[in-house]
Amino acid sequence: MFKKILIANRGEIACRVIKTARKMGIATVAVYSDADRDALHVGMADEAVHIGPSPAAQSYIVIEKIMQAVRQTGAEAVHPGYGFLSENRGFAAALEAAGVAFIGPPSSAIEQMGDKITSKKIAQAAGVSTVPGHMGLIDDADHAAKIASQIGYPVMIKASAGGGGKGMRIAWNDTEAREGFQSSKNEAAASFGDDRIFIEKFVTQPRHIEIQVLGDQHGNIVYLHERECSIQRRNQKVIEEAPSPFLDPATRRAMGEQACALARAVGYTSAGTVEFIVDGQRNFYFLEMNTRLQVEHPVTELITGVDLVEQMIRVAAGQPLPFAQSDLKINGWAMESRLYAEDPYRNFLPSIGRLTRYRPPVEGPTANGVVRNDTGVFEGGEISMFYDPMIAKLCTWAPTRAEAIEEMRIALDSFEVEGIGHNLPFCAAVMDHPRFTSGNITTAFIAEEFPDGFTGTTLDPVTLRRVAAALAAMNRVAEIRRTRISGTMDNHTRKVGDDWVVTVQGESFVVKIAADRDGSTVHFPDGSHHRVTSDWHPGQPLAKLLVDGTALVMKVAKIPSGFRLRLRGADLKAHVRSPRAAELALLMLEKTPPDTSRFLLCPMPGLVVSVAVAAGDEVQEGQALATVEAMKMENILRAERRGVVKLVNAKPGASLRVDDVIMEFE
Repeated sequence: MFKKILIANRGEIACRVIKTARKMGIATVAVYSDADRDALHVGMADEAVHIGPSPAAQSYIVIEKIMQAVRQTGAEAVHPGYGFLSENRGFAAALEAAGVAFIGPPSSAIEQMGDKITSKKIAQAAGVSTVPGHMGLIDDADHAAKIASQIGYPVMIKASAGGGGKGMRIAWNDTEAREGFQSSKNEAAASFGDDRIFIEKFVTQPRHIEIQVLGDQHGNIVYLHERECSIQRRNQKVIEEAPSPFLDPATRRAMGEQACALARAVGYTSAGTVEFIVDGQRNFYFLEMNTRLQVEHPVTELITGVDLVEQMIRVAAGQPLPFAQSDLKINGWAMESRLYAEDPYRNFLPSIGRLTRYRPPVEGPTANGVVRNDTGVFEGGEISMFYDPMIAKLCTWAPTRAEAIEEMRIALDSFEVEGIGHNLPFCAAVMDHPRFTSGNITTAFIAEEFPDGFTGTTLDPVTLRRVAAALAAMNRVAEIRRTRISGTMDNHTRKVGDDWVVTVQGESFVVKIAADRDGSTVHFPDGSHHRVTSDWHPGQPLAKLLVDGTALVMKVAKIPSGFRLRLRGADLKAHVRSPRAAELALLMLEKTPPDTSRFLLCPMPGLVVSVAVAAGDEVQEGQALATVEAMKMENILRAERRGVVKLVNAKPGASLRVDDVIMEFE
């Protein structure tokens, strides 16, 4: 077994690999850029080597810098994680030439599976079900339309060397095929330096289901069942689960056997993933093979009990797999929510800055399941503009899918993140969506269910009533605390009232509290009541309560006459007042937010790349006004309506904060 391995990556996956290596008694080497000098993975590793400036193109993906770190530290093997150099044939070949083990597949397998056209041909030869399509070169737009017509619309036009949704278009007719071919070709050339395009049938009502495979150097290949990855936004996975709620045992076995057949065809060793598109009748078609560890591997580990990173290390050291296919059973259900540093209320724009508060839920067994959080950040750390916005993967396990979802709801509501925009509320909204809970999902779920973006959720009547009862009980605790610290003798004998009016989400609940040593019973006018127990006290930002014996978790902050609370994807202001104060509050005028329609505000912290207009220019609806860069992404800001530019405040090169004024209109 290796004595020392180097992790050629950063963030949560570097931390994940270090944990397993430590468990195996293997020393670890971290690499880091300028931006990551104080990163969590650097502190966790036994050694750390600086490899260059912050941009990944000058550090993490420079093969020679990684090789120099390997030589400097004497590392015997390298784990690439995912992204960066993980599927770079040249990197794997360089390690092989240097006599250093690559904790991944052979470079030949990376090469064969890295090209979508080549991989599909190999899959067909191996007997793997593939989407009908044209794998040859396409001459021009007219040729593309002819091929698409022969396949039958709709079709998917894709870049051979593509990934991440780039160089991809759907066409429903000849005109769209011609336009899509040219757009995909241009985008592929700009993104990958390879403008080869292929066309295949577009599967309607598609589900994205992938099979985890694992092979050793002794000819043993197994599949560790499937993961459902259909909850995606712009081809970026958001929620994953294992197993899939859609597959039956026969389809699962067929997909697994075909995935193993493909792995054998390319001499695959280590962990890899074969991705399929599955239609509404459970017909499945090969999509691509990822020759690396997947981001969502924890859900597979939770249902199989197999540490995939450990097995990758053992395979790279020449050890055989310790189990056969018949040993790999599905135990329970697992969910994964990806925590991204992006603001769902601002169309998921990247968010950078300091984590002023970062408190994940406690990992380990719960009353009904398990919580796991793979992360690479810490409270007080900076979320950089240079790398991927994913900062954690929150996972839950339970015996059934419904229980795993409930565990995830509680875990999401318990996760405290402040200082940056993040997508926790959106993940919580998905967990409560009836279509998701029913398992009736496709890759179009987010586009169909959130067509206008995310603006928060509305609590259902049952949950709202439970929240109202909890707020009344919490307010009573706060009132008792207030009377005890006010500093006057009269207040020591002041009695806290039993009658209150809770106003939340536009509804008012008249309640009466009957308190005892163990909690409070909150009565409603219709004769119903809720029993609330908790050890919450004023000042705690997280309230964990039991309402009628069922968990309710809320993030809370004090506001005048009430609380700001966040749970289940909702962000609400709630007021708890005496009956007389509630009566008077009805007479108060509502404060209207300021009118910002005359301003172009910066939607995220970032760098102004360009300004396309000047003072005095007339602009049309949809016209590009400025471009702001954050987290390696350029965001074009457009005019919402016709108007005339009065003043331009920001110049190219300027660093802006959220809501800084870029320009003003007349």
